[in-house]
Amino acid sequence: MLVTLKQIIGMAEEGGYCVPAFNVYNIETVMGVISAAEEAKAPVIIQVYPRLINEEVGYYIAPVVLAAAKKASVPVCFHLDHGATEAEVQRILYWGATGIMFDGSVHSFSDNVSATKRIVDICNYINVGVEGEIGHVGSANDDVIEEFTDPTEAAEFVKQTGVCCLAVLIGNAHGHYKKTPRLDIERIKAIREATGGIPLVLHGGTGIPDDQVKAAIKAGVRKMNIGTDVCCSFASGVLETLNDPDRSLAVDIFMKKPIESVKAMALNKINLVGAAGKA
Repeated sequence: MLVTLKQIIGMAEEGGYCVPAFNVYNIETVMGVISAAEEAKAPVIIQVYPRLINEEVGYYIAPVVLAAAKKASVPVCFHLDHGATEAEVQRILYWGATGIMFDGSVHSFSDNVSATKRIVDICNYINVGVEGEIGHVGSANDDVIEEFTDPTEAAEFVKQTGVCCLAVLIGNAHGHYKKTPRLDIERIKAIREATGGIPLVLHGGTGIPDDQVKAAIKAGVRKMNIGTDVCCSFASGVLETLNDPDRSLAVDIFMKKPIESVKAMALNKINLVGAAGKA
């Protein structure tokens, strides 16, 4: 069933668990994630990067996600990840998104607040919740991780923008980590306390040790993004099929292994964040 970001985050907050948010790229990754969610009886967020929205891929992937969500027996939110412009937000809303992540973290605090508040106002007209970001979550390839999210600044950001959940920088990054990350769990607790309990979002979920993920959820993380693992599991399935001398080149048959590989990864993450059985 198709639900909004507010609804699915609200479920996680009430239940004290985390909703996994999987970035998808094609029909096969959507199928793998949905299959895992239904088997685990778990709510999930399916999200897309802006580049898919800005290219022809988005035109085709949006109806696929919506069809999968509406058919699913579990709650599914269709979400934009790291939208950086109003045009991207407007386009994916037109295509049926039920959640928006607007990322103005590269700008000054005041400009981030102003831009995010405008997106929140737009989305409120159709009851779509907005995830904001304070403290820029960069790439694991960056030489230096920027300054971690300040709890006081986060509280002011939430107050001025009205976002329904907040992405924070607490030792996390996007992509493959060069070395094992160390999340600042005490900072998560401080941000939650300062903001009055805003649900927090952990970007860069791929590669964070399981014990740290569980500690972050206990401290207040209610959404965890998984993108790199989706790509790697899909690619692993493709390579395994290519190395099979008895493989079929019929594309629908060829893609069965990549779908199963994505499903297996998604099941692992669903169980890790405590979402299994929560639908």
